[in-house]
Amino acid sequence: MPVDTQARVISNTRLSHDYTVLALAAPEIAATARPGQFVMVKPGRGSDPLLRRPFSVFEILRGPDGPVGITLLSKRIGVTTSLMHDLAEGDVVDCLGPLGKPFTLVDPPAEAWMVAGGVGLAPFATVAEDLMARGTPTTLFYGARSGAELFYLDWFESRGVRLVLSTEDGSRGDAGRVTLPLERELKVAFDRDVMIYACGPEPMLEAVAKLAMKYDRQSEVSVERTMGCGMGGCYSCVLPMRSADGGQHFVRSCINGPVFAGDDIAW
Repeated sequence: MPVDTQARVISNTRLSHDYTVLALAAPEIAATARPGQFVMVKPGRGSDPLLRRPFSVFEILRGPDGPVGITLLSKRIGVTTSLMHDLAEGDVVDCLGPLGKPFTLVDPPAEAWMVAGGVGLAPFATVAEDLMARGTPTTLFYGARSGAELFYLDWFESRGVRLVLSTEDGSRGDAGRVTLPLERELKVAFDRDVMIYACGPEPMLEAVAKLAMKYDRQSEVSVERTMGCGMGGCYSCVLPMRSADGGQHFVRSCINGPVFAGDDIAW
């Protein structure tokens, strides 16, 4: 069951002008959160923002006696993320979670390929830690607009994750979108058992899911949808899905997702 708590800010680490990693003391959430789940967060005590906003659980923070909190990767864009950017140690935020359906993680000899676009890196720290604990060979395909927006590279490398980078301006890794190196490697991985996980803007997710289908691979994608409640009550996050009869039906991504099989979505 999700926990609704007032979480104290442990730290707020600025990665760049707009990106931060917010550490929250939320041991009850940390103890049960699984890779790919999210929390609903509301900073401040006023009416703006009125509703909470969803954020993937980035890291599980652990102390000598077990989980003590979580971190959230955030990019300053709107009201909520601007407030989160300015939070300081000791501040308190409303935090509800963990929520949603997690990723289905594979065991060796299968390989795991994680595909992240920008702030879509958010679920992959917990995913990577779980995969590496299983001994699953893991690769992170990570794309951003520029090399200055590629974060936590040392963190992933120190845990044995292979990095494949791309930037739209060509300042680091492949020049272009993250699907470019992904397809290049799919072409030569025909004899390997590969599972693809993706998170990022929905056009990127669509492209990744279609590449997975093209090369006969399974994929799971974590969709980024506006959510008003995170628990299925407001129907603000509906997503079109393929029906067995060839038509479509709609599901709520907060309770049926945010993780879906890539070939189930009616892109």
